[in-house]
Amino acid sequence: MKILFIHQNFPGQFKHLAPALATQGHEVFALTTRQESPREWQGVKLISYRPNRSSTPNIHPWLIDFETKTIRAEAVFYRAKQLKGEGLNPDLIISNPGWGESLFVKEVWPQAKLAIYCEFFYQVEGGDVGFDPEFPQEEDTIACRLRLKNLNNLLHFEVADAGLSPTQWQANSFPSAFHQRITVIHDGIDTQVLSPNPDVSLTLNHQLTLTRADEIITFVNRNLEPYRGYHSFMRALPEILARRPQAKVLIVGGNEVSYGAPPSSNLSWRDIFLNEAKEKILPEDLARIYFLGRIPYHHFVSLLQLSTVHVYLTYPFVLSWSLLEAMSCGCAIAASDTAPVREVIHDKKTGRLVDFFDYQDIAEQVCHLLAHPEEREFLGKAARQMALERYDLKTICLPQQLGWLADLGIV
Repeated sequence: MKILFIHQNFPGQFKHLAPALATQGHEVFALTTRQESPREWQGVKLISYRPNRSSTPNIHPWLIDFETKTIRAEAVFYRAKQLKGEGLNPDLIISNPGWGESLFVKEVWPQAKLAIYCEFFYQVEGGDVGFDPEFPQEEDTIACRLRLKNLNNLLHFEVADAGLSPTQWQANSFPSAFHQRITVIHDGIDTQVLSPNPDVSLTLNHQLTLTRADEIITFVNRNLEPYRGYHSFMRALPEILARRPQAKVLIVGGNEVSYGAPPSSNLSWRDIFLNEAKEKILPEDLARIYFLGRIPYHHFVSLLQLSTVHVYLTYPFVLSWSLLEAMSCGCAIAASDTAPVREVIHDKKTGRLVDFFDYQDIAEQVCHLLAHPEEREFLGKAARQMALERYDLKTICLPQQLGWLADLGIV
């Protein structure tokens, strides 16, 4: 069959599914905004597209998001018409609709099945909005803006044949009328690559070599920002460092913004909360905090294997791959007591749950784990076992995804 993936930053969530379908003998294509991509990646033929206009100046602020998605959808629409003229008629289209790209593909290929990745439906209550009182939303208009922000989701469900969501909570964020069309299957974790390694070592700045004998606290974000609890972590660090004089803190993440609003000052979120923490941390303790920025994936795996305690904090929002990757590496984890974290971290069974806003609690739980190696070993083994049983890429998630498509009569 001919299968077309659509994702502006392909492969994204489809980095395993797309090559697997190509391996099965299907002719697999992908539409992406990446202009410098090779023509083929792991058996997938890559096709670029480019939006042909920018957002309208002074447009109504509630419409900026939907206009941006419409611009992308328009660009994909015209690229799809061109591809159809060249003879491409996919049997199946699989899209992450979050950027609006696949809004009009059924207008070009009405016979194609459309499966969409259901990542998140915006909510006034129970999700990220209004969760953190330190960063309040425009409460009088937020419901209006979110209703328009969800237009993209609603319009996609008018034409989609099926949906796929990585966690139950993310699936449940969609209106109940959609639930029966959404199947919950995670993207999958390569538990063979992400496995415990007692002999791991990591050298920082070509000077400091760390091993499992060192006391290492790890914290990982794509970008260091409030949505992923960076501020809560930094506010817990003064006590952690004071109580654990041998601990070293390795922080991974960029200085941009993935979610939420950027800071109002010219400083990055990283520097804002680092400067705040400096007032409570002795200079010699501050030297034990290492900001690593963004690191190659193999170094990231080594970092998780090295971790004594891994800290994961998040608003109620999309679950990060990094949490499950840490579980697969057998990390002892202190994680926020928020959705959808609670689907995988069961308190005192696969990790320790902490109050996102209680910096004392975060510090206490991290220090407790650092002081109790037997509990760390128990929690790490249990976390890895859950990763193996529920989220293993090759034996669980990828077969389930392929079975999902087969059940739909698609492949």
